[in-house]
Amino acid sequence: MADRNIKIAVLSGKGGTGKTLVSVNLAAAANKSTYVDCDVEEPNGHLFFKPTAVEKEEIFVKIPNVNKDLCIGCKKCVEFCKFNALAYGKELIVFDEVCHSCGGCVLICPQKALTEKEKLIGIVETGISQNVKTITGELKTGEASGVPIIKNLLNKAKNEKGFIFIDCPPGSACTVMESIADADFCLLVAEPTVFGAHNLSMAYELVKVFDKPCAAVLNKTTGEYNPSEDFCGKYGIEIFAKIPFDNELGEINSNGKIAVRENYSNKDLFYDLLVKIKEAVK
Repeated sequence: MADRNIKIAVLSGKGGTGKTLVSVNLAAAANKSTYVDCDVEEPNGHLFFKPTAVEKEEIFVKIPNVNKDLCIGCKKCVEFCKFNALAYGKELIVFDEVCHSCGGCVLICPQKALTEKEKLIGIVETGISQNVKTITGELKTGEASGVPIIKNLLNKAKNEKGFIFIDCPPGSACTVMESIADADFCLLVAEPTVFGAHNLSMAYELVKVFDKPCAAVLNKTTGEYNPSEDFCGKYGIEIFAKIPFDNELGEINSNGKIAVRENYSNKDLFYDLLVKIKEAVK
């Protein structure tokens, strides 16, 4: 593994399942790893790692810029755009919130009335926390899509060696698809409730679409009936770990600390989980 990387995507069908808890502890448990926070709308992994030597980069996308003196209202750009980012009334209007920055409208304009300008959509920060390199994206408030930032994050991580843990956004939208597209293995984190099982099914359906090998981690288990465990049994999903509903772990996590770096009585759970992942991706 020293000469290559292994990309592990940690995802869930909803927020609050413990996805970041699992991601940061796995990254910290590895000898050397990279933690990539792709939850760009609400990144919080940095609150646990508290990285130093942080470097910041602004992320821009290109959007159309109209020269109204050259535009003749032919509407070819409007007809071309499948995302309805352009409209024509008395003049050409650009809705940059829904623009996908494909550049097609600029190419198709016969009057060369469209050029491209840069728009700031967020930032990417890289840093170090003991044995972990952290790469965090943050989408600017009000921006519609974090996909360009996630692409930047994953591009920065692609040449890192060892384990790369990708803390995915919750749900199953485009940002999640982008986060798992190049993953070697997916870890599905679920809660022990009917709602948790429903959201586990959403994440599992997405993983199946991408034909990714996967396993589950059941968080907040109590020893009582667990619908998420039933779901895993029904669809043959191996359960790699059951994290107990544990006040000690909850206190460590709520204080922004990483269990494997603390004197947590059950921290071997995360080391054992890492061993199972290593075996699965051989």
